[in-house]
Amino acid sequence: MSVNSIRNLLEIAKEIAPEKVALKQREKTITFEQLFVKVNQIANYFDTLNLPKGSRIGIYSNKGIEQVIAILAILSTDFVIVPITRFLKPEQVNHIINDCNIECIITDSTKVESLSNTSFEGQMITFESINSEGVSFEELYKYYAAQRVCAIKGHDNAVITYSFGATGFPKGIVISHRNLIDGARVVSSYLDLKDDDVISGLLSFNVDYGLNQIFCALYRRIPLAIHKMVLPNDFFTHLIQDGVTVLPLMPIHITQMFDEDPHRLPTPEQLSNVRIITSSGGKLTSEMRDNCDKYFPNAEFFSMHGLSEAFRSAFLDPKQIKIRPDSIGKSIPDVDLYVINENGEDCKPREVGELIHRGACIYKGYWNSKEDTDIRFKSIDILKKVIDLEGAFTDEIVVASGDYVYRDEEDYLYFVSRSDDMIKTSGYRVSPIEIESVVLENIPGVISCAVFSIENEKIEEEIVLVYSAPSEISKNEIIFELKKHLANYMIPSLIVYKKSIPLYYGEIDKKALKKEIKDRV
Repeated sequence: MSVNSIRNLLEIAKEIAPEKVALKQREKTITFEQLFVKVNQIANYFDTLNLPKGSRIGIYSNKGIEQVIAILAILSTDFVIVPITRFLKPEQVNHIINDCNIECIITDSTKVESLSNTSFEGQMITFESINSEGVSFEELYKYYAAQRVCAIKGHDNAVITYSFGATGFPKGIVISHRNLIDGARVVSSYLDLKDDDVISGLLSFNVDYGLNQIFCALYRRIPLAIHKMVLPNDFFTHLIQDGVTVLPLMPIHITQMFDEDPHRLPTPEQLSNVRIITSSGGKLTSEMRDNCDKYFPNAEFFSMHGLSEAFRSAFLDPKQIKIRPDSIGKSIPDVDLYVINENGEDCKPREVGELIHRGACIYKGYWNSKEDTDIRFKSIDILKKVIDLEGAFTDEIVVASGDYVYRDEEDYLYFVSRSDDMIKTSGYRVSPIEIESVVLENIPGVISCAVFSIENEKIEEEIVLVYSAPSEISKNEIIFELKKHLANYMIPSLIVYKKSIPLYYGEIDKKALKKEIKDRV
C-alpha cells in the first residue's frame, strides 16, 4: 500500500495488528481494529454535511480517546482539522473561527458554553449526548456504517494550527498530509521506536509536537497512553501503570513533575521502563537534566528544536547532552540546516547568523497571509552563496526561520535569539502585542504600556507588563480584567507602574525597560 496520508497508516495498523492496543486512557483501552471502525463511523457522518472539499472542522475539547478519534476521522476525509487550544478565551476562539471560516466544530460538554459566547453558527458535534437537538459521537457510533474508502493526496491540506505572531493575532500555519507522514517517519527513525514501546500522550494534541505522538504511534503500531498532567503523583502513576517507555515532554512538565516533596517521588527503579525522553518547546536547565538523570536511569534524553514553519529541524544526540548541554544539536534525518549572515554567506564557526531549513517537514505557509508566508518561506536562491544550485533550479522552498544561531567547530548548533520579540513561557508562544492591545482597550486610565519578558529558569520566560497612567492601578484590578480576555498563561506575573515610559526615536524603549526591571529583580 502506498503511504500518502495518516489514513494509510491507520489502514495498515488495522491489517497488521488489529488486536494490539492502539489507545489507552486510565482503565479504557481500544485496539487498532476498534479504532479503525470508530474513525470510519465518524468520518462517514462528516460526508453527510455536504461541505466543500477543504472545509475546516475545528476541534475544541479536552484531551481524550474521543479527541484522537475526531482527529483521525477528519484526516480520513477531504476536510481540514483546526485544533483550538482549550485555554483560549471566547474572543480568541472567535478570531480563529472567522479567520479560516470553520464550518463545523467538535467539542465536549465543558466547552459548549464557551462556544455560545462566540459568533459560531455552524454545525456542532459533541462527544457525549448533551441535548436532544445536538449530534454526538455516542449516537453516531450506533447509526453509521464502518466501511469506508479513502483517496487522500499527500499534498492536500490536513491541519491548520494557530499560534500567536508579531501582529498580535493568532496566525494559522497550513500542514499537508505529507508533512504529517514525514514527521512520523523521521522522528520514529531517529528515536528508533520499537514494537514493544508505549508512548505517553501527555502533550496537547492542539500543537504539532503533540499530534506527532499520535502519528508516531500509528507509524510503529504501538500504544499511545493518554494522560493529562494535574498532579505529579498521578503523572508518575500513569508512567508506571501504563508501562510508558517513550516520554515526550516540554520543559514545563519537567518542572511540574519534580515540584513535589522528594519523599513522595517514586524510586528510579519504578521508572526504569522509560527508555526515551524527548523535550522541545523551551530551554532546559541543568536542574531539569539532573532530575531526569536521577529518576529515569535508563532513559536517553533527546533535546529537540522545531520551527513554526517546519515541524522539526534539529535534535541533540543523547550522548552529547552532558558534553554540550546548551546545544540544539544537528539536523534531523532528511533535512539540511545552514547558518547564513546578512549577506547570504555561510557563517564561520561561532559567527551568529539566521538558521535556514531545507528538506523534509516544511509546512505549506500561513493561512490567508501572503505577507507572513513571504517572510519565512523563501526560494532556495537565498543559499546561492552557500551551495551549488545545480541546473539553476530556484523554485525549491526553504524556511528562513528567524532563529539566530551559531555553529561550533564540530558543527553543533547553538540557539542565540529570535528575530522578533515573541515570548516563550511554559511551553507556549505569547505575543506581547496582543497583551498590550488588551491592556490599552480594556483598562481605563492606561496611557501606554509595554510587554516583554525576563528570564525565569522554571518557565523559561516570565511576562512583564509596564504601564503608565495618571495614577497607579491596583494589580489585582489589572489581572482581573486581563483574565476576561486572555488565557491564563498570557497573564503577566510582574506588573510595574511608571508615571512615564521611556521612548527611543518615538518608540517605547523596551530594551531600557528590560534592563531596569532585571536590575530591580
